[in-house]
Amino acid sequence: MIPVPVNLLRTYREQLHESRIDATYHTYFLKWFRYYYDFCLKYSLEGTDPETRVSFRKKLRSKGQAPDMVRQANEAVGIYLELVHARFNGSVGSALELNGESQPDTRKESRPAGEISKTNKNIEKNSPSQPATTRNVSRQQSSIKTKLNNTSVTVTDTGADWTKLYGDLSSAIQVRHYSPKTLKSYRSWIRQFQTFVKSKDASLISVDDVKAFLTWLAVERHVSASSQNLAFNSLLFFFRNVLGKEFGKIEGVVRAKKRPYIPVVLDRAEVDQIVAELSHPYNLIVKLLYGCGLRLFECLQLRIQCFNFSAGVLTIHDGKGKKDRTVPIPEILVPQLKEQMNKVGIQHQQDIEANYDGVFLFDAIEVKYKNAARELIWQWMFPAQNLTQVKDSEELRRYHIHPSLVQKAIRKAVQKTKVPKRVTAHTFRHSFASHLLQANYDIRTIQELLGHSNVRTTMIYTHTVRSRTLKEARSPLDF
Repeated sequence: MIPVPVNLLRTYREQLHESRIDATYHTYFLKWFRYYYDFCLKYSLEGTDPETRVSFRKKLRSKGQAPDMVRQANEAVGIYLELVHARFNGSVGSALELNGESQPDTRKESRPAGEISKTNKNIEKNSPSQPATTRNVSRQQSSIKTKLNNTSVTVTDTGADWTKLYGDLSSAIQVRHYSPKTLKSYRSWIRQFQTFVKSKDASLISVDDVKAFLTWLAVERHVSASSQNLAFNSLLFFFRNVLGKEFGKIEGVVRAKKRPYIPVVLDRAEVDQIVAELSHPYNLIVKLLYGCGLRLFECLQLRIQCFNFSAGVLTIHDGKGKKDRTVPIPEILVPQLKEQMNKVGIQHQQDIEANYDGVFLFDAIEVKYKNAARELIWQWMFPAQNLTQVKDSEELRRYHIHPSLVQKAIRKAVQKTKVPKRVTAHTFRHSFASHLLQANYDIRTIQELLGHSNVRTTMIYTHTVRSRTLKEARSPLDF
């Protein structure tokens, strides 16, 4: 969903108070307003046109919303329209124009009311949920401009179709074997950038637009330094690999100040308390997070073949950065891990008898090894309880436990133990590194166990334990 700028959201809250809406309903009104804002920008609609309001109600009904919810959403939109008319003295203005203070793009394009009405009427004829709607709107806007100005228009400043650009982005990500999370993150930032430039044609996008967008994120949105850097990297990838352009030297961008971060670390007693409140298999997952220093996705993507009990080694395949590494298996967990393997074997046998289609595999493994998905060694160590139906092929396959289930289980366990710290799944990885450092293990050894590319990343854990450096200098000959 396209986020509503902070200034606009604040103004809408003030309008709710002025309209004397019960405070208990403010959360719901804000939700509907966000949906309407996203709806208008996604389909390039005029936010104050009555036809758009009708289209929004039809969209909600098509999604199965109850009639009372549709009425509440309509009332929330009405509050927004009151705000627009109060701000512009009754003139028609779009959602982006209302937020003109926080949108630094000065290239505003006036559109005649007749053009707006024609566009929205055509949108009513087509279903708003169809992806082709945006393309139709762009073509209609271009043709209308041609008739009004009696000129030949080949590209538009706003309202261009970015469908092909997102397709090229997905292809560029997949060719480089980046993770689906990377694609999701990059697409999210590029969608915000598209909104910021008002869907400007790709040939008109320049580095100046990137500068303005990054500055807006820091000054108006007050995003963190890491979020701004992620937006920068997303746009850099987009420019180089999708638009075929180079950034060049970017100067004059207001950058969010990056503050040093010291991770939260649990002591051993707190780890044991949290584990004691967890049920199976979440307790075993957390023990692996802490006992082997795994990231959550690394732990959930473990398969049967990753465990070598005779050598006491656990192999993590395709970790962060597509890197493999090995870590020692905690001896105390061997009986529990073998018991979990037996449970997976029993479930796998039942799946085979039910003629299921196998587990999800990565890349082209299934093409190379056609029976791999149904073999025991490729089964997840922590499989999901239910099978997943693939949309295209309608196959029934098994996925691993969803990360959100583990996170919710940890959150509930922390609440029960009343540990006075902000604990997430990653906290156990931080605790693993800090406790090894506290036991005087070499920093390079800890770096290899964590899978860090640079030792500087591992050095952050030197701030989580007390320093034991000897202050008195002595010669090695005197040791």
